Amino acid sequence: MSTLVSVTRAKRPLVPISWAIPGIIFCLLFHYVAVLAGGWYAFTDWNGLSTPRFVGLDNFVEILGDSNSLGALINTLVLASAFVIGSNGIGLALAVALHRTLKLRFVLRSLFFAPVVMSPLAVSYIWQFILDARGPVNTLLAEMGLRSLQRVWLGDGTFALWSIALVMVWQFSGLCMAFYLAGLQSIPAELDEAAAVDGASAWKTFRRVTFPLLAPAATVSVSMTSVLGLRVFDQVMALTRGGPGHASETLATEIFKQTFVYGRFGYGSAFALILTALILVVSAVQIALLRAREKKFA
Repeated sequence: MSTLVSVTRAKRPLVPISWAIPGIIFCLLFHYVAVLAGGWYAFTDWNGLSTPRFVGLDNFVEILGDSNSLGALINTLVLASAFVIGSNGIGLALAVALHRTLKLRFVLRSLFFAPVVMSPLAVSYIWQFILDARGPVNTLLAEMGLRSLQRVWLGDGTFALWSIALVMVWQFSGLCMAFYLAGLQSIPAELDEAAAVDGASAWKTFRRVTFPLLAPAATVSVSMTSVLGLRVFDQVMALTRGGPGHASETLATEIFKQTFVYGRFGYGSAFALILTALILVVSAVQIALLRAREKKFA
């Protein structure tokens, strides 16, 4: 009798899994079939209606020979770099400031994290109003007697890309803060106390003790923000639509425009394949370097 009961109990966990398997298989097939199809279309001249015709590497040769396409690649890398550095730098500073000292730290943590859960489109439209030529930023500069610093922030090719980076950093610094706070909370307080007893300053303690132990948190934070930065689309379309001209065009906006505006599905798929490869390469290199740093300070 006891043997029968144990066998029945052993089979029970398999029941919910068996119900989930068909859905999991469908989702995987739906996703990966689409990915494989997109990879195939990257080597064709498909326009969404006609029969795809294999053209080899022609799409990629055209991309490399187009200054606007290369500009989109450069803009993507610049924007992602600025976003990763800015969001992680500010996020780390916020995490250190709100780790143990302030009484209102829990309230402030919630306030700084709140933008993360907002829609990127909603955030971008708010900032579009703030950065408008007649918006609060230029109005404030005028009130301070700094009219010479007024700009058409989203309509000036020099500042458009950096304005997008500012919006992204503002929204996602709280996410980086959460990662670094988790890392700080895993560090025993006794280490800081021992360093203080040895006469180490607060800066030296942070640089020699705390920061090296944050390597795992940095790996997660830098990797995630890198992917977010390379895939940026919503903020660009809401704020500048890639303009003025092509000053803030990115690979993601090029994919959208070439595919759905110009009807060049094959050419757009080539952009998508390049973006996918770029994300994989950058992520792999970053993780390898950061993991090596983790082992160094383990």
